[in-house]
Amino acid sequence: MYRGRLWTMRQYAGFGTAQETNGRFRHLLAAGQTGLSIAFDLPTQMGIDSDDPRAAGEVGRVGVAIDTVDDLHVLLDGIPLDRVSTSMTINATASTLLAMYIVVAEERGIARSALSGTIQNDILKEYIARGTYIYPPEPSLALIADTFRFCAAELPNWNPISISGYHIREAGATAVQELAFTFANAMEYVKRAVDSGLAVDTFAPRLSFFFAAHNDLFEEAAKFRAARRMYARLMRERFGASDASCRLRFHTQTGGVTLQAQQPLNNVVRVAVQAMAAVLGGTQSLHTNGYDEALSLPSEAAATLALRTQQILAHESGVTLTADPLAGSYYVEYLTTALEQGATELLGKVDALGGAAKAIAASFFQEEIARSAYEHQGKVERGETTIVGVNKFSDASTVSDVPAPAFTRLENEQIARLKRVKVDRTAASVAAALTALGAAAGRFEQGRGTQGGFSMLPAIIDAVRARASVGEIAGALQQQWGAHHPT
Repeated sequence: MYRGRLWTMRQYAGFGTAQETNGRFRHLLAAGQTGLSIAFDLPTQMGIDSDDPRAAGEVGRVGVAIDTVDDLHVLLDGIPLDRVSTSMTINATASTLLAMYIVVAEERGIARSALSGTIQNDILKEYIARGTYIYPPEPSLALIADTFRFCAAELPNWNPISISGYHIREAGATAVQELAFTFANAMEYVKRAVDSGLAVDTFAPRLSFFFAAHNDLFEEAAKFRAARRMYARLMRERFGASDASCRLRFHTQTGGVTLQAQQPLNNVVRVAVQAMAAVLGGTQSLHTNGYDEALSLPSEAAATLALRTQQILAHESGVTLTADPLAGSYYVEYLTTALEQGATELLGKVDALGGAAKAIAASFFQEEIARSAYEHQGKVERGETTIVGVNKFSDASTVSDVPAPAFTRLENEQIARLKRVKVDRTAASVAAALTALGAAAGRFEQGRGTQGGFSMLPAIIDAVRARASVGEIAGALQQQWGAHHPT
């Protein structure tokens, strides 16, 4: 565990333009952060360019706007891509952002084999809990399996997916539901990849996971212990995976939904407790939230304090001196087993419906999570669950104004930058690359993925290299695959 190497301190950041976010990255790296984590704005996540009318008012609001590979060049300026790993929280457009990262490295003379990082690429949880999907499930799942194949061959140090329980938990799931639904999605991804012709041990060692850490210290630490045991059992029993493919490698983020706008400094304590739970549970990577996130994007001071929280845990608390320090506690061992049993029982219900994709179509996940969220909110409103400063120990103090970036100015700057790229690029090259991409997407859809060894990634990389935008690439794919409309 941490005696030989600490967890990666990977603070999630992104807002406005690439240049603004690059400044935050440089600040965090100088403060001791050990890995990057990019937050993208909603238009980028949805495959919509900044100059599209649908993006108005959303450009750069909840993450950084990336329209073309030139933006990613600016975002990563001065950052040694062969020495710093980068996590990108991106799903429907994950293959496009991965292609952009590859092209940035290529144009800097860095080999693909030297790159390390993660794309979230977890589309199932988007249908379940978050909503930033574009294409229907079947071509989306085929593209994910294709990304597994491409990364196994071309990017040996890259994680092609981060299977996320975090967003499921943020939507209102319990700890048991977070485990069960995350692993239901994982089993669906692994099955799709195996069915496409990939041997499990060629890609599974690079699978990664992403969990939440909430306020119940012992339940959360036990959840991570249960997760490791449960995942190893599932991979061995269902796929005959080797030990390397059974290792649960996961990032943790403290619970955004637990942060409160009232008495925001209380969030410092909440985040410290949640981070301690993640460390006691053995996380390999950690993001700690800023105390002001219930009010705005984290200020530089809040982001720095969040990083210092991790550093104090790592260097002053003594929790790194032994692996699994809670092992043998009667209570923690009981909780670990109870969580695993509960999650296994719930996973059985998903299996009975035919797996994660069919359970999503039947709205099983969505209804289970909505019920849990409703029950929790009812307990808060009745005072059965205490939230300090909200429904107990509250006062009449008001929250002071929190400075926010000048979003309108940043949006206008981003649109102007995109227009310049469109003027300067070679229009014929872009048109040819997008035509080739559309043809590849049609062929890919007819073959339903990678059975014949045909990959979408080279065509996407070619389009990125020609300076096609995120929106143009998404449009070419959507023209062939259609759009997802939930029933």
